[in-house]
Amino acid sequence: MNNHEKVEKNVGLMMVLVTIAISLGGLSQIVPLMFQAEAVEPLPGVKPYPALELAGRDVFIREGCYGCHSQMVRTLRFDSERYGHYSLAGESVYDRPFQWGSKRTGPDLARVGGRYSDEWHRVHLINPRDVVPESNMPRYPWLADSTISGSDVARRMRTLRFMGHPYSDEEIAAAPDAVAGKTELDALIAYLQGLGRNAPRTR
Repeated sequence: MNNHEKVEKNVGLMMVLVTIAISLGGLSQIVPLMFQAEAVEPLPGVKPYPALELAGRDVFIREGCYGCHSQMVRTLRFDSERYGHYSLAGESVYDRPFQWGSKRTGPDLARVGGRYSDEWHRVHLINPRDVVPESNMPRYPWLADSTISGSDVARRMRTLRFMGHPYSDEEIAAAPDAVAGKTELDALIAYLQGLGRNAPRTR
């Protein structure tokens, strides 16, 4: 019996060797990125999310919007012609977790900021079919009734600062006032309006 047959017939050894191979392959992909400045440095103008946008991002994640809307313009020509410049890693430095996604039941949102008015987003989120009759997106009317907790946003900002986001003491202290009286709908709209504002321009 040769060595190859011994490995194939020993399930435990096979599992160990497969685990080692996968680990080495993964490390060979991840470690170089840690030393590439373009992958870890923000693009010019990219800053951590302000308090209201940060709260809106949390709503976006909580409601599972990423399940239908990616936030990554691919390098394919038809993608960049429709949405604008392809996404760069420096745009997502302060996204934890990032929202690149791979499924597009709805359009990509990486460049949606400023494309529509706040009122359009408000109507669209409460009942999408009022502005896009063929839409299959669910309604989110309850977001207009739920207010943002300033203390929760400040606590989240402190946690993100611990993870390396450059929030100042003043920004964290001002968070409760920045979101006072705002609803989850207001926060989500603020988040959407900020998407892509620092992206490279192609047109």
